Amino acid sequence: MSDKATIGFIGTGVMGRSMASHLMTAGHPLHVYNRSPEKAVDLVAAGAIAEQSVASLASEVDVIITIVGFPEDVETVYLGCDGVIANAREQALLIDMTTSDPDLAVRVAAAASERGLTSLDAPVSGGDIGAREARLSIMVGGDKAGFDRALPLFGIMGKNIVHQGPPGSGQHTKMCNQIAIAAGMVAVCESLSYAKAAGLDPEAVLRSIESGAAGSWSLSNLGPRMLKGDFAPGFYVKHFLKDMRIALASAEKLGLQLPGVVLAKRLYDQLANEGGAENGTQALFRLFDTRGI
Repeated sequence: MSDKATIGFIGTGVMGRSMASHLMTAGHPLHVYNRSPEKAVDLVAAGAIAEQSVASLASEVDVIITIVGFPEDVETVYLGCDGVIANAREQALLIDMTTSDPDLAVRVAAAASERGLTSLDAPVSGGDIGAREARLSIMVGGDKAGFDRALPLFGIMGKNIVHQGPPGSGQHTKMCNQIAIAAGMVAVCESLSYAKAAGLDPEAVLRSIESGAAGSWSLSNLGPRMLKGDFAPGFYVKHFLKDMRIALASAEKLGLQLPGVVLAKRLYDQLANEGGAENGTQALFRLFDTRGI
């Protein structure tokens, strides 16, 4: 990958904005598109070129990176008649960093290959903090040569970067990540609510348990936000629900049962129905802290 490769970035939300900024800071000319243009204002002020459509962006760049909301957005952005694949330059590299459906990633890769393009599915973990600090975990599916071509760019945005296998493998790996997180988030909420009910100082409890066998990213990074009542989104509840739906659908195809995910989804559905869809995932604590389950 040339240091001067021109990058098009689609989806400059909570995480995408930081990821795109790192690429521009590293010297890559950057074109951006977002359905809500105001979310790209800071990037444009820093020197990025704002595009008016997916098609116009795709025709101007060497590499296209997307991190959008839902699988239906990925399908429209890549497979629509005005989408990336129909309008990308010859031999462009396409990198979808959305958490999406593994089967859709396979379809996108096949459609890209028919046009002589290379497509990778490369979802990330680490939330807003990992994006800001350029230490995301990046899970990549697709052609190994394409992975090698993209690796310098991944290194600008993340630290733990693993090629997992053929198209769809990155998304399956992200499902493993979300499955582990789902039940873990319930456990973190239960633990901290127990500390409060027992009359303990929950912040002191957190200091004791986060470095022991109970330690986890969610406990250390989201536990303090829970205790402060800070439910601002580093990762939206609505997007976590989407991930759990994908995980459960994929597990059904594989003949697996995921009771921990089923429980977590039920609780997050309750939270969303009570107005929490736009909160961060740590807002699950509201259900436990106010009245228990």
